[in-house]
Amino acid sequence: MNLKLNRSDRRGVLTRPQKTIFSAASIIMVMVAVSRLLGLIRNRILAGFFSADQLAVYFAAFRLPEVVFEILVYGALSSAFIPVLAEYFAKGKKKSAQRLLSVVLSWSIIVFGFFGVVLMLGADWFYGLLLPGFSPERLQQTIGLARVLIFAQMFFVISYFLTAFLETKKRFLVPAIAPLFYNLGIILGAVFLTRHWGLYGLTGGAVLGAFGHLIIQLPFCYQLGWKFRLRFNGERKGLLRLGRLAWPRMVELGFLQLAKSVELFLASLVSGGAYTFLSFAQSLQQVPVSLFGVSIAKASLPTLSYQARRPVQYRKTFLSSFHQVVFLTVPAAVFLIILRLPLVRLFFGSQRFDWGSTLQTSYALSAYALGVPFFAITYLLNRSFYALQDTRTPVKISVLAMVFSMIAGFVLVRGLNLPVWALALAASCGSAFQVSVLVSVLNRRCLRLTFRELVWPVIKMTAAACLAGLVMFFLIKGLDAYSLTPLLSLGLSFPGEEAIWQPLAVDTRYGFNLLILSGLISVLGGGIYFGLSWWWRIEELFIFSRIFKSLEKAGFLPRRGLKKKESLTVEDGV
Repeated sequence: MNLKLNRSDRRGVLTRPQKTIFSAASIIMVMVAVSRLLGLIRNRILAGFFSADQLAVYFAAFRLPEVVFEILVYGALSSAFIPVLAEYFAKGKKKSAQRLLSVVLSWSIIVFGFFGVVLMLGADWFYGLLLPGFSPERLQQTIGLARVLIFAQMFFVISYFLTAFLETKKRFLVPAIAPLFYNLGIILGAVFLTRHWGLYGLTGGAVLGAFGHLIIQLPFCYQLGWKFRLRFNGERKGLLRLGRLAWPRMVELGFLQLAKSVELFLASLVSGGAYTFLSFAQSLQQVPVSLFGVSIAKASLPTLSYQARRPVQYRKTFLSSFHQVVFLTVPAAVFLIILRLPLVRLFFGSQRFDWGSTLQTSYALSAYALGVPFFAITYLLNRSFYALQDTRTPVKISVLAMVFSMIAGFVLVRGLNLPVWALALAASCGSAFQVSVLVSVLNRRCLRLTFRELVWPVIKMTAAACLAGLVMFFLIKGLDAYSLTPLLSLGLSFPGEEAIWQPLAVDTRYGFNLLILSGLISVLGGGIYFGLSWWWRIEELFIFSRIFKSLEKAGFLPRRGLKKKESLTVEDGV
């Protein structure tokens, strides 16, 4: 037995299990950051090769293949399959676990294949209904691309089962690396295939990337005992339990896909490139949401689950995690709003992505940024309910919030004839509504938090972030040679004003100058935010020192004077 453990330890970092909360969360956070960065680089390359109108066709083509995959496959995997499979392995039922995995995967391939064929045959009708604002030529191109992308989703069907298997075995690194291969596939398609095949080169890259997402995980699965056989019967009890656990999440994802489809429907009526502006803005908005919201929520779930029958500890862990998410995402939202134009220019600016496209994307980014804290907190709130073994309440509230967003989108775009940023604003308002209801229900059920405990720290963090943002706003206006000075932006003018500011002005027509200016202003804004947090005794400021201590305990940093080995467990409440 010891020999096997030693061999396992020598396999290397890729197959080493992550046995502690923080080691898993650290891997998730780092790889999310890398994946989001590579995604932004991918979009920057796409903006250099295609116009906003062309990219809208490409992004729209993903809509229906993703609907089929997310509802039929990802819904079950994300909420039910991993817990059920983990329970089988924990009880030593390895053969039963392998049979369950084979049966579920076999049926998933068949079901997805059936609906994929239906989508291929009915693509003209489906997309004709979904894209009323597209010209016949653009509509036919979207349909052709969608038929190719179905094959990419088929690879994902198999690949996400590999991910579930590895995560059940507490191997998080390889599943976290896999999305990088998907983005790399699209980048390779853009660079090498679009010259001859145009947008079809991009979809070819997406299929290649999806295959890479699968193939990078397969050897490690076999190394850990993966055994797949095509079978359609057996493990009836496991299948029934899987269905009971999965259906609420599948309903929620169904409404989410409906909301995204309505968003595409409305965007197609606004302008040819509107959906591209939304997609690019959302890719920037998702960086802080994924980095802080998803990572902290995933790391908190095991602890909250362990403490579900200990109300005092559960309450303390929730409150700490809630304020940590707010502390990190509120300034991120302010920074996105203030630096919206520089960010869009840096990541997407090109000859094909003109100034008008940059402005429209920056407006959408500002509207999405307003919802960053709410989008991020939603992940924590949902998992707080999951820890109480309640999956229905968050689903009901989520569906209600999505209906709210869809109605708001229709009113703003079709009723008031507002531009595309109104759809981003509707999504942010829906997320704020969802968070308000979730917090209210959870607080009444078990938290019993007072206004001072829950909301007062949030007010202080928001005030600190807004003051930092105000300083950043005046600086970026005053130091940009192609913007008005702060005094002129207020409608004031004084003798000698231009002579004072001119030596400090930066020519932001050049990307390097824009990058340096944005970086310096961000650092200064961050310094002001942390300084005000220290002055106002915001406890979450010290989260960073706790992170470094946790990294040290988990073995990611050199130990300083530790006399005995320490590890972070669920019971530690980290």
